[in-house]
Amino acid sequence: MNAVKKLEIVIDRLHLDEVLRLLDRCGLSGYSVIRDVTGRGDRGERAADDLTDVFSNCLIVAACPPETAERVATQLRDLLARHGGVCLMSDAFWLKH
Repeated sequence: MNAVKKLEIVIDRLHLDEVLRLLDRCGLSGYSVIRDVTGRGDRGERAADDLTDVFSNCLIVAACPPETAERVATQLRDLLARHGGVCLMSDAFWLKH
């Protein structure tokens, strides 16, 4: 097993592509995207039941080395300040097969 950082990023659908480009620039090439995530945060309740993606959230889950996670955190902070969203980082173990 390898020690990694697990990233969980919740962002509105309108800014998903911008976050994915940021991850790529930081050297994080593997991730999973779960669309139409619902919940409540400091910007109110979000539900994915509209005709457009305006109020839809996405969850991005990724695992990476700690130094990559630090690069992501540094660059993602400004984007989250502008557009809202959440980024959680935790220690995890990658079970290689």
